[in-house]
Amino acid sequence: MRKSQPLASYFHVHLVSDSTGETLNAMLKATASQFAAAKPLEHIYALVRSRTQMEKTLAEIEASPGLVLYTIINPELRRLLEIRCSELQTPAISILDPLLNAFTEYLGLQQSLRPGAQHQLDDAYFKRISALDYTLSHDDGQMMWDLEPADVVLIGISRTSKTPTCMYLANRGVKAANVPLVPTSEPPPELFTLRKPLIVGLIASPERLAQIRKSRLGAMQAANAAEEYSDLDLIRLEVLAAKRLYAKNRWPVIDVTRKSVEETAASILTKLSARQNR
Repeated sequence: MRKSQPLASYFHVHLVSDSTGETLNAMLKATASQFAAAKPLEHIYALVRSRTQMEKTLAEIEASPGLVLYTIINPELRRLLEIRCSELQTPAISILDPLLNAFTEYLGLQQSLRPGAQHQLDDAYFKRISALDYTLSHDDGQMMWDLEPADVVLIGISRTSKTPTCMYLANRGVKAANVPLVPTSEPPPELFTLRKPLIVGLIASPERLAQIRKSRLGAMQAANAAEEYSDLDLIRLEVLAAKRLYAKNRWPVIDVTRKSVEETAASILTKLSARQNR
């Protein structure tokens, strides 16, 4: 008789922030991923900047006790949260304290105590918006004549995560375009004249691509419309041609077979940083 898998245990996590809460959410996901048997029930309290908002938040924490992660700059609100959590015997962790303290000591500067400082409408914000506009208009081989302003150009055969990776990069302020490699056509000649952008070739195993393409065709209810699209032997030829193209032009290659979009983007950002520093 086959043993049943143990049920996941659930626990409450309260994310209290005077900003958008993105930092807390990212930290929770990174930490909780190490505890597969436990699933967090997230309670999000964003833009908590008044005593009334904090008291309402504390009432909800009391109603559903659990871990409390917070990023609160205001000393009065922070103390209110810490004292009440101590009374409730609820762990409360200020996740930025170690970093802020290290920066203060190393730089010899005081903190600005501005809530949500990373979300100000500054140059970095407008750079990110500009990157998103550029990436949207240069998706899937559009506007090939305008690739030189890009920071990164991704190339690859179908279903190698070009578009989602570009969108992730754009969210980091990187102008990213992507160009598909089509088996029935030669690569666009514009690729071979680019000087500014970092060109990166994406690749994946033929077996994985065949699986993804079959699922794609099934979702589109077009399984009979393009059998060659998911044919494993033809995909092997596509992958081989892509590898030869990358090698011939000495373009860096990233195998996305077992990589998430975030991991692929991180590899690209590392290469881009190294190139810019050179």
